[in-house]
Amino acid sequence: MRYTLLLHYPEMDAAELGEEALAEGRQAFQSYAAALQQANVLISAEVLQPSSSTTTLTTADGALRVQDGPFADTKDQLGGTFVIDVADLDAAIGWAGQAPSVEWGAVEIRPGATYTVDGAWTPNT
Repeated sequence: MRYTLLLHYPEMDAAELGEEALAEGRQAFQSYAAALQQANVLISAEVLQPSSSTTTLTTADGALRVQDGPFADTKDQLGGTFVIDVADLDAAIGWAGQAPSVEWGAVEIRPGATYTVDGAWTPNT
């Protein structure tokens, strides 16, 4: 079953974190991704740009509204995702608990309902 691990954590820029913390974080995520890949459960991974680069679309009174920046004013950001294919929720919890960012933010586990393979919608079972 496919699950997306959504990594939420406080948003900080490189200057606030410092070069040493950035290097440690990069290494931790590289090791985590390598472990997922070695276990043959990694489908994809994305590191997202800061929320300040977000464009959010909403509709109001039938008109499309485009807003620069995140829609929600929050201290946390969605910083990245990992899509994994594992046997069940318990296995997804096991992998999510190893995500480096669980030390400083939430890791949301969300099952996928459908996905595309070669352009065709496929149920997630």
